[in-house]
Amino acid sequence: MDLGIKGRRALVCAGSKGLGRGCAMALAEAGVDIVLNARGAEALERTADEIRTAHGVTVTTVAADVADADDRARLLDAAGQIDILVNNAGGPPPGVWSDWDRADFIKALDANMLAPIALMTALLPGMIDRGWGRVVNITSGSVKAPIAQLGLSNSARAGLTGYVAGTSRQVAPHGVTINNLLPGIHATDRADSLDGNVARAQNISVEDAKAQRIATIPARRYGEAADFGAMCAFLCSERAAFIVGQNILLDGGAINATL
Repeated sequence: MDLGIKGRRALVCAGSKGLGRGCAMALAEAGVDIVLNARGAEALERTADEIRTAHGVTVTTVAADVADADDRARLLDAAGQIDILVNNAGGPPPGVWSDWDRADFIKALDANMLAPIALMTALLPGMIDRGWGRVVNITSGSVKAPIAQLGLSNSARAGLTGYVAGTSRQVAPHGVTINNLLPGIHATDRADSLDGNVARAQNISVEDAKAQRIATIPARRYGEAADFGAMCAFLCSERAAFIVGQNILLDGGAINATL
């Protein structure tokens, strides 16, 4: 399928690894030039080279922490005109309610709610002026079914979801869509970290922790970054122009819900 976005320009945050990398790869395959962001310069440059080699698009790299206001300003300055924004940031650490104080919540909000809102605030006016734009926010399946040990993530991402619900309806008349992708467990560094935590808590091997989790997924596997990236690219395409303010779950059926 021709997604109709060849020649567009996308900013993909946290795009050097995992789900962000999957999104960047899929957009590049559709002919989109990429502004690739991540905190770690080495992994960032390695991924950028892989994208250029595989798809022949222009890739601009900006090593920056989107949760830091100065870094974010530098990123936006380097990015220039952007048609597609993919918001993404690593999730806060797991724990229990008694572990977290105000500083922990502020840090989570900065990374997983306020930073994506700031990037949208900066880039939506240009999209509106040009009459076309796409925003995809990578949130979490925990928005739909909260995960107790991910309380910081539950809170911050739910706040972003509420913001998108209203804002997406305001910008849709101008040809701009905003939607959220809610990943379940995928084969990424984050999954490795979570499985490691389970293994330590239950005194079992990481392999057993992974097998235990896979047994709860009807698809009987972890998702792949390429699976996720394909859906991201579709939401950014001309074909998805009538999808507005939606929360699309990619979890292999793990969350047992009718809607």
